[in-house]
Amino acid sequence: MITLEHDHLIFRFPEVHEDAVCTIDFQRSLRIPDDGKNYPLPPGFGSLPLRHVDDFAEQAPAEWLKRGGVIMPMHQAEALWLHFGSYDRRENAYPFALKIATGKICAVTGEAWVNHLNTDPQDYAVAPEQPWLDGYCVKKGTIRQFVAMPLGEGYTVEEQLTEAATHGGIQIIAYPMKKEHYEELRRKRLEQEARQMATSPCYSESATMGVAPGGRMNQEIYDDAYGLDAWDQRHASRCFIAIVNSTQWLALTGESPPAPPLTAAAYTEAGLPWFDYYGADAAALDGAERLAGLKSVAEMGKQKGNTLLKEKESVAVNHTIILRNKDSQRVREIEAG
Repeated sequence: MITLEHDHLIFRFPEVHEDAVCTIDFQRSLRIPDDGKNYPLPPGFGSLPLRHVDDFAEQAPAEWLKRGGVIMPMHQAEALWLHFGSYDRRENAYPFALKIATGKICAVTGEAWVNHLNTDPQDYAVAPEQPWLDGYCVKKGTIRQFVAMPLGEGYTVEEQLTEAATHGGIQIIAYPMKKEHYEELRRKRLEQEARQMATSPCYSESATMGVAPGGRMNQEIYDDAYGLDAWDQRHASRCFIAIVNSTQWLALTGESPPAPPLTAAAYTEAGLPWFDYYGADAAALDGAERLAGLKSVAEMGKQKGNTLLKEKESVAVNHTIILRNKDSQRVREIEAG
C-alpha cells in the first residue's frame, strides 16, 4: 500500500511485517555545473510538492489516469534527488530494495524496466544503506545528476536510448525484505546494541517532463550486501510520478509552483556547504555502459544549437561537510503498462 503524506510517498507492507515501512520524497536541489568536473553532493531545499493524479481526472491526460500515482512540478533544467527514509532511526530501519527508473529506463543499469530484481548486473538500490540517489550511475563512484527536461525534444535518457518520447516521469517499485531475514537482522542488531551498552557510557515547456542526465557528481550506489534471496518479490508496490512544468502545474492544481532554486554559483558564493557521504565498508557498483555514453543536457544543447542552461559556469567548492554512515492518503498504484 502506498499513501501520500506531507509530500512524501509512504510504502507500507503490513502483510509482510508491521515494521515494513519506507518513505520517499523528492528534494529540490542545485543543478551542478555541467563542465566535466565531478562535484560533491548538493544540498536539498525541501520536498517538491506531490498531488494525486486522480484528484485532477477532468484535466489530466488519459495515460496518467491509467497509470495512477502522483504529479510533481519542476522547472525546465531543474535538478532533484530522491531521499529514502523510514519512520524509525536509520540504523534500525526496515531494509528495502528500490528500483528507480526515468521514462521506464533503469537509473542504475540503463536497461528497460522489468518488474523484478536482477543482480547481474544489480538494477536496484538498497535502503537504508543507500540514503539517497541523485542521478544515473555512469561510473563507479560517479553519477550524472537528474535534470528535468521537456519530453519530445531529445534530451531525456528515454529518448536517447529508445528514440521514443513515450513515458517521461519517474517510476519506483519497492520490495520489502522477507520477514524471516528481517527478524534475524533485528536479532543481530539487538545483540550488538546490548554489547555496546555493556561497554560504553550512556548518553541521552512541453507540458510533460522527462529526466535527462546533467553534471557529474561523486556518489556511490552500493552493492546489495543481503543478497537477492533476502527480498520479498511476492509483495511489491509500484508508483509513477508524472512531472509537469510550472505552467501545467498551475493549470491542473490551481497552485503556484515553487520558485526556481538558487544557482550553484550563488549558493557557493554565499559560503553555504556542499556534502560528501562516507559509506564505510559498503562496496560500490560499477557504472552502466549504456548510461555512460549518454549526452548531458549541455552536450545535447550544444549539438542542437540551443542554450538552455544559462548558469553553467564552474564553481569552486571550498566548504564540504562529510556525512558518515552510522551502524495521509492512499495513492493508487500502477495497474497497467
